[in-house]
Amino acid sequence: MATAKRTRQEQILYPLDWLEERSGLVGATRYFLFRNVPGDINWFETLGSATLTAFLVQASTGIVLAMYYKPDPTTAYASIQHITNDVWGGWLVRGMHKWGASVFIILMFLHMGRVFLFGAYKYPRELNWILGVLLLVSGLAEGFTGYLLPWDQTSYWATVVGINLNGTAPFLGPFIAQFLQGGTYINSDTISRFYSIHMLVLPIAIAGLITLHLYLVIRLGVTSPPWSKEAAGSGPLGPSSNGSGPDGSGPDGSLSPQPALERSAGG
Repeated sequence: MATAKRTRQEQILYPLDWLEERSGLVGATRYFLFRNVPGDINWFETLGSATLTAFLVQASTGIVLAMYYKPDPTTAYASIQHITNDVWGGWLVRGMHKWGASVFIILMFLHMGRVFLFGAYKYPRELNWILGVLLLVSGLAEGFTGYLLPWDQTSYWATVVGINLNGTAPFLGPFIAQFLQGGTYINSDTISRFYSIHMLVLPIAIAGLITLHLYLVIRLGVTSPPWSKEAAGSGPLGPSSNGSGPDGSGPDGSLSPQPALERSAGG
């Protein structure tokens, strides 16, 4: 009985063992999911994961919408109406994408506010803060370029106002306005340009920035709340009182035993 059960478990785990032996992905995934984190974290630390989830929802619903949307001034609005009224579940997918854009941006602001208030932008996490700022700018650009795509009166005139605001910037303002419009005014090239930026350029940039952002989060660890006894930025990254370094190594470079809930570097 025990032998049969062991054999069944080996058969189930064989694909994972095969993949791990050849790629190491299983071990990397296990490290990502079962990292040591501060013992006093709370729900505020989930804002980053919520923002990532919102981006994935936007990406998946955007792919579905791209299958039916036509980026042309004569057919754009009609294709939106077709998605909403004729395509099965189209109203739901479009609604998720439309309102999900606002949720995505709101969550980004909340996440950055939490990082600022918790002091998680301090050494050694300054680079991650810069990546977060770039992600916020890219997310806002995604919302701006996507707003024109329905090609109705609201989206058209809102885009006119947005481009005119960009055009008032010193030095580069007129160039930016002309680049976004594809000319001196909004025309048939504008919607295709906005569509390509919205669907290709910015999603790829955001995905790359998120990858780097997550890598630094995993490498540097999660910060403790400011009310923690060992809050982020409360002390330098130097040898501790027991002679161990910040990574738990002893004076001779050997690793010393670590507690079950270990605080990451900097808090």
